[in-house]
Amino acid sequence: MELTFENLDWAEIGQATIDTLIMLGLSGFFTVLIGLPLGVFLFLTSRGQLLENRVFYSVTSFVVNILRSVPFIILMILLIPFTKLVVGTSIGVEGSIPPLVIGAAPFFARLVETSLREVDRGVIEAAQSMGASNWHIIWKVLLPESRPGLIAGITITTVALVSYTAMSGVIGGGGLGDLAIRYGYQRFQTDVMIVTVLILLVLVQILQTFGDRLVLRFSRK
Repeated sequence: MELTFENLDWAEIGQATIDTLIMLGLSGFFTVLIGLPLGVFLFLTSRGQLLENRVFYSVTSFVVNILRSVPFIILMILLIPFTKLVVGTSIGVEGSIPPLVIGAAPFFARLVETSLREVDRGVIEAAQSMGASNWHIIWKVLLPESRPGLIAGITITTVALVSYTAMSGVIGGGGLGDLAIRYGYQRFQTDVMIVTVLILLVLVQILQTFGDRLVLRFSRK
């Protein structure tokens, strides 16, 4: 098939790219804002930890597992009434943020929990022996010691959010995914599809490279 790229509207592609970046930025911010404390409390209330609480951990872990198990495209559809209630619309950039956050926050919370489990138990016990409060242990020991893992988790989650933003185009979520579906798929404009996919690939590579460098910078040698 000969591609002439005659269907490309660079102004529209530019706007779709900006919309994708806005969706990614806002959803990433709220995902970390919700997922980080959720992951910390999952860790703290698990067996043998500072705030061990089997009931809280079991219930929270069950909810997190359910949200992680639902395919994102189905989750978006299920959340349409909730999204309309929160932001007033279920389409466009605004309508994509709630399902993106709800889909990614549980995933990130599990990554946070895993990173905290890798912290040396002896460091926590040493802080306790010096009379440190639970709050100080969280801020001065757990989070600093797990920083490389947390950064890696943020990177993985952000890359996953790129694919989520593309899928949100199925329900008119805006951005590059919406452009690829409306023009590349529904109108058989292969050139539009190729360009949008390439932009998404470049975005993923930039995010992954930046995240990997941050992990190396904060890792102990």
